[in-house]
Amino acid sequence: MYPELYHAHHNLYTEDLPFWLDLARSQADTVLEFGCGTGRVILPLVEAGHELIGLDNQPEMIAFLQKLLQERQVSRVQVIEADMTNFDLGVEFSLIILPCNTYSTLSVDQRLNALACVRRHLAPGGVFAASMFNPARLAELSQESDPEMEEVFTHPKSGNPVQVSSSWVRRENSVEVIWHYDHLLPNGEVERETMCVHHTLASQQDYINELQAGGFKVQETFGDFERAPYSPEMPYFIFTAKVGK
Repeated sequence: MYPELYHAHHNLYTEDLPFWLDLARSQADTVLEFGCGTGRVILPLVEAGHELIGLDNQPEMIAFLQKLLQERQVSRVQVIEADMTNFDLGVEFSLIILPCNTYSTLSVDQRLNALACVRRHLAPGGVFAASMFNPARLAELSQESDPEMEEVFTHPKSGNPVQVSSSWVRRENSVEVIWHYDHLLPNGEVERETMCVHHTLASQQDYINELQAGGFKVQETFGDFERAPYSPEMPYFIFTAKVGK
């Protein structure tokens, strides 16, 4: 059930889609998306006419996305099961994207390995772009939080409501975010599924230093998807980078 719930929940979030669509329009060629999941970003991009390759290391997510693509008779997307920190497609791309706050879930070594893969697959003049929670705001979180209601959506199979609540626990070098999906049954019972994600505690400057060490030059940094300048108070840290000094 997890991919179905994940897809129904995360498809509620659309604020970043114009940003990725604008990048894809400006770069033109086939787009490579790291951590494509169930296709929240891929599907709008392909509907806009772009060709894409989606890469993910979770087979259940890939199977769900492939089924969606078949149902919609989409042929301009190739989905590949692979680890973004260790793969070689033998193809270059003018745009590689890593949306959905995934970059900060990687350790330092994983990020450096992922950057090596990006550099190997980025065409001359190509752009690498990623978005994540603002690391300055993550660093200021308290030790833990009480669960807070986040969303209510319709269960994709039963049609019953699903309540989503979230909380966090601060660890030594990371913040663990916990989501509870409570499927509310007509008889009053509740079926709960839980998802946990760890975000590494690193500074914005750490990420920039890693990009530079990996042979990239940061082009722009933003604090939201309307391209407002980055600052510690903004909700996100978003960057675009190219190979070079």
